[in-house]
Amino acid sequence: MAKKQTAGRDQLGDFAPKFAELNDDVLFGEVWSREDKLSARDRSMITCASLMSQGLFPQLEAHMKMAKTNGVTKDEMVELITHLAFYAGWPKAWSAFGLAKEIYKD
Repeated sequence: MAKKQTAGRDQLGDFAPKFAELNDDVLFGEVWSREDKLSARDRSMITCASLMSQGLFPQLEAHMKMAKTNGVTKDEMVELITHLAFYAGWPKAWSAFGLAKEIYKD
């Protein structure tokens, strides 16, 4: 069983309790847990691709770390970023590579 997500409550529980609940219980509790439909590894790759495409680098950093934990290799992340450079933009790829180099440095 996956570790229960508490980031929403930890960071926004007092300020935006409903949003925190939806983040922890629905997005990460219900959607991410549907591994019989799509693995956590695949969900991580899709999420990283979406966040990079939108230029949402603070969220991309968190999800790249999660992707590594979910089994996405350095070579796979490099390929994901390289592929998306042509669809999402070269500057976004440069920024994403900066994150990936740090996250996959070991």
